[in-house]
Amino acid sequence: MADAGKKNDLFSSSMSLGDHLEELRIRFILALLGLAVAIVITLIFGKFIIAFIERPYVAALGEDARLQSLAPADGFISYMNIAMVAGAILASPWIFYQLWMFISAGLYPHERRYVYVVVPFSVLLFISGVLLFILFIAPVTLKFLVMFNREVLGVESNFTFKNYVSFIAIMMLIFGLAFQTPIAIFFLHKLGLVSIQAMQKSRRFVVLGAVVVAAAATPGSDLFSLFTLAVPLYLLFELGILLCYFSERKKQRNKETNRELND
Repeated sequence: MADAGKKNDLFSSSMSLGDHLEELRIRFILALLGLAVAIVITLIFGKFIIAFIERPYVAALGEDARLQSLAPADGFISYMNIAMVAGAILASPWIFYQLWMFISAGLYPHERRYVYVVVPFSVLLFISGVLLFILFIAPVTLKFLVMFNREVLGVESNFTFKNYVSFIAIMMLIFGLAFQTPIAIFFLHKLGLVSIQAMQKSRRFVVLGAVVVAAAATPGSDLFSLFTLAVPLYLLFELGILLCYFSERKKQRNKETNRELND
């Protein structure tokens, strides 16, 4: 396991506690302002966003399918909810940027190069998780649920607008956040909290953990949704190991180069 006590460890701080708190306050305010602007935009274009997330429902039930609203305020509340979720997704590059810049403020100059690589990669993973669910997982999941209701239970599926929007919004966020796994693994390794060898030996436990986490993240969903989250989680774990491996190789090559120059 890497030596966590080195002075130039990834998260060795070059700032005082007061400076950290002030930096956190500034980054938090900037992130909220960006989120507010994004939510205003998604409120304006909310009708188009709703039409986009209704595509899996239409694909499962046919072109004539219509979501239902059972209470007077259901439509308005759901519209606001999906606007906020869509706003969070739209603002995610800005939010992730503020998060990583807060981390960067406490790092030494030679360590900050990691942040400039991580920010776009983190955003790309988050958006990839969201799009994976809405474009590929949701249509298949809904078709399975509709088929199960019809063939096994003998009931027709008439989803409410409120429940459908809530389900889609929560699952988009879950998939987006789950796709941050490689970033978490990379930084745990850089902190010296876990080694590549330890991660490789723990694969069997990671498989079980991915299934447990997916089950907890998708309560009440079908087995297909569970495994379509569990499988990417495990693959993202392997991607995290790969990133750590390449980082170690690069570090070793730099050491060898410096040794040759010194000789």
